Amino acid sequence: MNDRYQSPLSERYASREMQYIFSPDMKFRTWRKLWIALAEVEHELGLAITQEQIDELKEHQDDINYEVAREREALVRHDVMSHVYAYGVQCPKAKGIIHLGATSCYVGDNTDIIVMREALRLVHKKLLNVIHELAEFADTYKAQPTLAFTHFQPAQPTTVGKRATLWIQELMLDLEDLEHVIESLKLLGSKGTTGTQASFLELFDGDQEKIDRIDPMIAKKMGFQSCYPVSGQTYSRKVDTRVLNVLAGIAASAHKFSNDIRLLQHLKEIEEPFEKNQIGSSAMAYKRNPMRSERIASLARYVMVDAMNPAITSATQWFERTLDDSANKRLSVPEAFLAIDGILDLYLNVVDGLVVYPKVIEKRLMAELPFMATENIMMDAVKAGGDRQELHERIRELSMEAGRNVKVEGRENNLLELIAADPAFNLTLEELKRTMDPAKYTGRAKEQTESFLANVVRPVLDANKELLGLKADIKV
Repeated sequence: MNDRYQSPLSERYASREMQYIFSPDMKFRTWRKLWIALAEVEHELGLAITQEQIDELKEHQDDINYEVAREREALVRHDVMSHVYAYGVQCPKAKGIIHLGATSCYVGDNTDIIVMREALRLVHKKLLNVIHELAEFADTYKAQPTLAFTHFQPAQPTTVGKRATLWIQELMLDLEDLEHVIESLKLLGSKGTTGTQASFLELFDGDQEKIDRIDPMIAKKMGFQSCYPVSGQTYSRKVDTRVLNVLAGIAASAHKFSNDIRLLQHLKEIEEPFEKNQIGSSAMAYKRNPMRSERIASLARYVMVDAMNPAITSATQWFERTLDDSANKRLSVPEAFLAIDGILDLYLNVVDGLVVYPKVIEKRLMAELPFMATENIMMDAVKAGGDRQELHERIRELSMEAGRNVKVEGRENNLLELIAADPAFNLTLEELKRTMDPAKYTGRAKEQTESFLANVVRPVLDANKELLGLKADIKV
């Protein structure tokens, strides 16, 4: 297999479970389930189809004679009719009623919807597990003060756990969108070549009431609530757009997380997992590159851009259908799912093994905290008899001097020493240092984290607890 291109999505990133969902075996087994469902519906509505024929179809539902189908397709150049023929070879009694009244889109499009729903359910499971791991991380570090950044410039302190809630909240929004799409997916049903059900009008001698029952009965047998009420030859390609937009949303959230981890790893505050024998660089042996987070970002960009494919395809369909959707669709939809599957495995792996360095976090915070504590220091000095306006000007001047010492001289932040030496403040260095407890400056970060986890996240996790407990094993 080294003499041909192999997709890295299959070889390196996506799980076997997701790969099977988009496999030929899954597709062709689903085709046979759909043919059985159609035969059962037609039998139940009074067509001349016997239970014996249906039983024969069920007997060979899973033992697909692929070689027969391949040989037939080489002759007739039509995949659906080749599999109809192959199924008929195994089921001679039912041969004449397989695919009765249907078009190729009956199996093709309905299968696409079924496959996407199964893939969305796997994404849902993995997304919940990432949220669960992040919730555990946020709870563990909910009270750990850390320097917050706006514009990647030092800002008021927050906590490590509170920062993690920002990652979780984006995933919770994605989860809402994902669940909505899963719940709202419908089958195409069986509507004929242009969506008019003309063939069934012929089969059922114009019995409108029976024809109205076909799609709901097929949907029920295939585990769906309903079918789309109208269609051309295909279901609207707008459906694919909705699906990939959800995946692109998850990708964007994962990308933001991976960026933050890469920045934190540069700051040496938090690192992604790094195995004992892992090599960070071929030239620089000391390096610990955030390669998993970088891979998340790389795959995420692919998914976000890939979401344009079904949008453009949907926009450019002509009337009841054109076939320029087919080649694009069979690439863009599966590969978006394979990529998001790899992203979520990486996300889960990274969160499960995050390493936090509290001493580094504290050191950086303490280097900036004197600047942020000036308001409190000024209030203490006023209580000791100082003039607020005079103190405000003095603290501004001393802050600028301390800033020059740090930036120009490369020295430690000596703002506290400068304030202690200024008689206008009437405060000792010991008194000033007592104000340097980082927890005094994190506001309600700890309480917000606790409330968010208790009221927003845990109810969702508790409702889906049977899906939790996944561990991700990445390949490279």
